[in-house]
Amino acid sequence: MLLKQHAFPRLSIIRSWTCCRPFALLCLLVTVSLTSHAALAEKKLRVVTTFTIIQDIAQNVAGDAAVVESITKPGAEIHDYQPTPRDIVKAQHADLILWNGMNLERWFQRFFENIKQVPAAVVTEGITPLPIREGPYNGNPNPHAWMSATNALVYVENIRQALVQHDPVNAEIYNRNAKAYAAKISALDAPLRERLARIPEAQRWLVTSEGAFSYLAKDYQLKEVYLWPINADEQGSPQQVRRVIDAVRANHIPVVFSESTISDKPAKQVAKETGAKYGGVLYVDSLSTQDGPVPTYIDLLNVTVQTIAKGFDQ
Repeated sequence: MLLKQHAFPRLSIIRSWTCCRPFALLCLLVTVSLTSHAALAEKKLRVVTTFTIIQDIAQNVAGDAAVVESITKPGAEIHDYQPTPRDIVKAQHADLILWNGMNLERWFQRFFENIKQVPAAVVTEGITPLPIREGPYNGNPNPHAWMSATNALVYVENIRQALVQHDPVNAEIYNRNAKAYAAKISALDAPLRERLARIPEAQRWLVTSEGAFSYLAKDYQLKEVYLWPINADEQGSPQQVRRVIDAVRANHIPVVFSESTISDKPAKQVAKETGAKYGGVLYVDSLSTQDGPVPTYIDLLNVTVQTIAKGFDQ
């Protein structure tokens, strides 16, 4: 925040300029320093993301060289989010918008009509999508590509390229941060893979509410059963619940899960009627607040996999 001119006493009213000169000079230097820092802060690249997971990945790449904000808040449902006027103003003042694509942010195309002048980058560029296999979105890309650590490295690279393109002065910072963050993601993958590999192969079924874990299931050799394919679809209908109950019984699946941004009632109903254990909450569409269980993307991936693995423990 810039200091106003009247923040310090006028030098003319200081009784003795000679004796107070060091103090006045110090005040002047502090004012100049604060003004310079504020000006530098104002010049930072301003990046807006559509949801918190992209925000966290982007902030790790940007470091202190850019200001990164998310439109949706921690814990929010992102598929059918309704942007507010404040969201539009925030995006209009951005230098760059990062969004997932793959039809995740169905609201974004309408939102973008108000901010066409702001450059935007799709962070899933180059990822081979897995298809949604049922429902009204059958054949469309499953948008939850970040649930694969391998895909997350593509997110990092796409974000790095976008930041470098729009802020080449800080290219060295972005390149260095991206390399370090990608190494952290890569280091997480092997322990998670080993942890899930301990589950007997015949039991390695992942039962969830939303079919949001296809990329994770593919990476870690899990078979999927879900109540509905995507949160934008119908959720928890009697037909969906009955189908999953039948699948859990037929395959002797011992545990079912739900996700943090939706109701757990359908999953708990499946558990109750089949005798399966309710394994708890998985995280996929949103990070938590800083004092919650998954304040970062790496936390989200780690906590979700550990919760799945613990669900199969006897």
